[in-house]
Amino acid sequence: MLSVSNLSVQFGKRILFDEVNTQFVTGNCYGIIGANGAGKSTFLKIISGKQDPTSGHVHLESGKRMSVLEQDHSAYDEYSVLETVLRGNKEQFAIKTQIDKLYEDYTDENAEKIGELQVAFEEMDGWNADSNAAALLSNLGIDESLHYTLMADIDGKQKVRVLLAQALFGNPDVLIMDEPTNDLDYETIGWLENFLANYDNCVIVVSHDRHFLDAVCTHISDIDFGKINHFSGNYTFWYESSQLAARQRAQQNKKAEEKKKELEEFIRRFSANVAKSKQATSRKKMIEKLNVSDIKPSSRRYPAIIFEREREAGDQILNVENLSASIDGEVLFKNIDMNLVKGDKVVVYSKDSRATTAFYEIINGNAKQDSGTYQWGVTTNQSYLPLDNHSFFENEMSLVDWLRQWAKTEEEREEVHIRGFLGKMLFSGEEALKKCNVLSGGEKVRCMLSRMMMMRANVVMLDEPTNHLDLESITAFNNSLKNFKGTVLFTTHDHEFAQTVGNRVMELTPNGIIDRYMTFDEYMNDKKIKEQREKMYGILA
Repeated sequence: MLSVSNLSVQFGKRILFDEVNTQFVTGNCYGIIGANGAGKSTFLKIISGKQDPTSGHVHLESGKRMSVLEQDHSAYDEYSVLETVLRGNKEQFAIKTQIDKLYEDYTDENAEKIGELQVAFEEMDGWNADSNAAALLSNLGIDESLHYTLMADIDGKQKVRVLLAQALFGNPDVLIMDEPTNDLDYETIGWLENFLANYDNCVIVVSHDRHFLDAVCTHISDIDFGKINHFSGNYTFWYESSQLAARQRAQQNKKAEEKKKELEEFIRRFSANVAKSKQATSRKKMIEKLNVSDIKPSSRRYPAIIFEREREAGDQILNVENLSASIDGEVLFKNIDMNLVKGDKVVVYSKDSRATTAFYEIINGNAKQDSGTYQWGVTTNQSYLPLDNHSFFENEMSLVDWLRQWAKTEEEREEVHIRGFLGKMLFSGEEALKKCNVLSGGEKVRCMLSRMMMMRANVVMLDEPTNHLDLESITAFNNSLKNFKGTVLFTTHDHEFAQTVGNRVMELTPNGIIDRYMTFDEYMNDKKIKEQREKMYGILA
């Protein structure tokens, strides 16, 4: 279907890819993974023809069509929503345009040409193109009333959905997507997961959403050591098996027979789990055929995110009464009553992300509520990861001096101690002396996590904590919060994070709160709760 031959990419002295040879086959969904800077997005640009390699070439089987999820959100601003989707199938749209032009200047001479084009158009299912495009848009949450609106006149989140519909339109033979779940809500991501799990052609995707990768991928394509290696299975299988491979390599004295038995037991255990889920892996490949013996330990580093408490909190954590907030007269939430219990790990959720951010800012004393009160327990101490951390980095301090601001004792102020915290977050050696105003988004989040670890709070609040982080950091972060003994309030678009950390869901709406002790999946799939949500929002949830 799609093959890569002798592909090399080099920037100056840095070699990104070195003589890569690989194939992408029909019927498989490949999740491209790799550390930040490994070349995931570069690889997608090369195989889609948007960037040339240093050497080597990419070959798409003759007669096959490739579709790429557009990253430039303003590229189609002059077209209507529906036309933007139709333009996703370039050949079909070109034929339709040609037919329309010939009809404008209709003569007996071009009648035969029109007939030939109409036959080709019919073979492409062209006469159903408008209705198929409209159905895609509706499934992605774009109301029919917007279908003839200019792309320039819809908001950014709606544009993302239209461009996703464009990529999916016309059943492309090869579908390439870079971070397709960005700016999508849980319901839309769920629809996309089901769509791709039943997609019969070839999909190549880069995503930091582990739940998404697990739901759709039949293979993980790991970029490491300048090469790309395919492994059967989804992300969780790849991650757990690579960790197992690393442990086995460390166990030099363990007999080969014992290692083989451990591998076989691992596959059996994983097979039993996957068989009960709706993962594409179980549909596309017999899980029993999976083999981890060829999986090598990864070269990637995982940060050591360890939250410890200075003291255990008492029974009273946080009490909120009749809390309300609005922006420019628009109600974000109102009449919020809740009592936080020690050890709760609460998914704070809303259909409007401004509501959750406003809630965190209020209970952290950074914003004023419209009405109501909140009171923290006297034995609590809190640490907070805000959605916008820009104000923390508006200076030229080194990271060592920056982190020292939150030291509580003379011992903690010592450079060796500070460097220990930074080293856990992968700022080692000279990197610990970086100026904090030149950090990337991911580096800033890792610094904020170092700060939170140093604060040793018994209540942790997190507003979209996985933003800007790579898969390694997200996985380490996720595991840390599962093991944390304190109380957590968090909002995230990472499905796996929400499902595996939270034991309670608290949804903020313009008409009150829905508060349930259950997992996130149980909450989102409960029919009675769905009906209640519809009433609380006054619209279909």
